[in-house]
Order: sequence, then C-alpha cells, then structure tokens
Amino acid sequence: MAGPTTAERGERQQESSGPPLIRRLGRPSLRTIVILVPAVVLLGAATLWLLYGSPWTRVERVSVSGTRVLTPAQVRAAAEVPVGDPLVSVDTGAIAQRLRRGLPRVATVDVSRSWPHGIDVKVVERTAVMVEEKGGKFVEVDAAGVRFATVARAPKGVPVLELSLSRSASAAASLRRFGEGRLVREAVRVASDLPAAVARQARTVKVRTYDDISLELTGGRTVSWGSGERGRDKARALTALMKAAPHARHFDVSVPTAPASSGS
Repeated sequence: MAGPTTAERGERQQESSGPPLIRRLGRPSLRTIVILVPAVVLLGAATLWLLYGSPWTRVERVSVSGTRVLTPAQVRAAAEVPVGDPLVSVDTGAIAQRLRRGLPRVATVDVSRSWPHGIDVKVVERTAVMVEEKGGKFVEVDAAGVRFATVARAPKGVPVLELSLSRSASAAASLRRFGEGRLVREAVRVASDLPAAVARQARTVKVRTYDDISLELTGGRTVSWGSGERGRDKARALTALMKAAPHARHFDVSVPTAPASSGS
C-alpha cells in the first residue's frame, strides 16, 4: 500500500503543529484574577450608584406632546410621574395605565425615558365623530363607539345623534333584535364612513330602525343612508351624487348601486 504523499504529510504536520488554543492562551494567572475581580465589582457598584444613587440620573422633567383638547398640565397631573426618583426605577407602564384610566379622552399613550433626567409622554386623543345630547350637554363618541367626554357645546362639524325610534312594528322589531346600544353603534359607523366634505356639513344622524338611518345636512338637505352596511360604497355614491346634482335637496344612497336625488 502506498504511503501518504509529500503534500498530505505537510498538511497533517501543519494541522498538528502548535499547542491547542486553550494551551496557547493558558490559564489566567492569580495576579490577573486579583486585579480583575475587584475591578468588575467596582464597575458594578459604580453603575448601580450612577443609576440609583446619583443625583445626575433622577427625574427632573416631564415632557408632554400630542395634546389637542387636553392641556399638558392635565396630562402631567394624571400621569403622577415620581419626580426626584431614579429614572431607571420609574414604571413607564404604570404611568400609561394611570393616563388611560384617568383621562378617557386619551386613545393611545407612549411613555419613555429620556436620559438623563426626563420622561416623555406622547398622547393621541380620541376624535369625536358624533355626540349624544344628554341633559342639555353633549357626550362625545369616537369611531369605536367609545363615549369619552361630556362637553357643554357640541364640537363644530360633529353631528348630533337623534334616536327617533317610532312605535311602528318594524321599529319595535328592530329595537328588540338589536337593542339601543347596537343602533347607536350603527349611527357611529355611519358617521365614521361619511366623506370628509359631507361630515363637515352633517348636523344630525337620525336612527329610526337598523335599516333606516338618515342624515340632516346644512341648508335643510337630507340623506337616506339605510343601514350602516356598505358604508364606503355609500360614501362614494353620495360624493358622486352631490357633484352631479349640487342643487338637490334629498339624496338616497341606501342602495349604493342605484343612488338617487330629488328636489332643487
């Protein structure tokens, strides 16, 4: 049997030459250990002191952004940020929970640390798409159907809900089947689907039954919307209809594939 070639013997010699990596590096000496251990302990202690004991990393300010109706002072009061505490120990999740619980107008909130001294609070407020009149005041309702605030005056460009549940057999059946809460949510759905230009002109959303929702616009114009289903199709049909018949007094998009207008 032929022995290994010269090239093979060279490769084996190269692979086996020199001690393993661990042997080459060797074990750390006692002197190295004596130096490193105290250094690591001191570094850890310094880090802990810097984060928890140092006056340089404590909460000194709370920045608030995103408010429209709320004021930054209201947000700070509800947040209850522990000013003076170490920044690293502040529970940002608890702050966010306090804001959502204390300020129903807040839809979303983001709380973050801003080193070395700050807490940043970014809020997004709910937007009313409809209001309900209650005892001379107005309850704002957002697109998700959440009632989040009571105000003395209805916001501009936000329609008022009017539940005109008649005593007819169809109205009674609709109320029994869906309940008042569902009918209100359908009205919110309609208000949310309105084209922006129409939403600014909407004054009232009237609900008679689940399938009979209508709008009153500025200038005495009315819109028969039907149910809240196929809202986007109805919005497009209404936009096209109002452009085609700008002087019409009544628009019917309850069947969006066959919209109609009347009056002038």
